[in-house]
Amino acid sequence: MLEIRPTCEHCNKALPFDSKEAVICTFECTYCASCAAGLFKNVCPNCGGDFTQRPKRPEHLLDKYPVSKTVIYNPKDVGAHLKKYNL
Repeated sequence: MLEIRPTCEHCNKALPFDSKEAVICTFECTYCASCAAGLFKNVCPNCGGDFTQRPKRPEHLLDKYPVSKTVIYNPKDVGAHLKKYNL
């Protein structure tokens, strides 16, 4: 089951469970759409994978399956990322 992480790993922007701005990679690295597309050129800075829109957890299941409260805030060196992946 997806963790549904609460913020962007790079800029720490809040990404609620129903956010249309949240994107994830195959390892659930979570970013806002602005960081993912604008800064990282749709390449995950952690694993090199691509991003897809994070699915929305249905509100009626939040009590049974709550979203993660763990904030992963780990800003990346954008220049190094672009160079590493030749972007």
